[in-house]
Amino acid sequence: MTFPKISDVMQMDDSTLAEEILVVKRDLFDLRLKRATRQDFQPHLFKHSKHRLAQLLTIEKSRTQSAT
Repeated sequence: MTFPKISDVMQMDDSTLAEEILVVKRDLFDLRLKRATRQDFQPHLFKHSKHRLAQLLTIEKSRTQSAT
């Protein structure tokens, strides 16, 4: 699985971006829960999810700064 491209994120509109941020945060929560309860999970998904979340938050922050 490769890292997602930032160009894909830049093409999203604001509402889709906000939804995607919530989805990624939920995925990270589920991964942490699985790790804490010793269920099977794929450890590399932590890195991918955090990377994706950072991309989404960066684009959201830049849009809010450019709007002001």
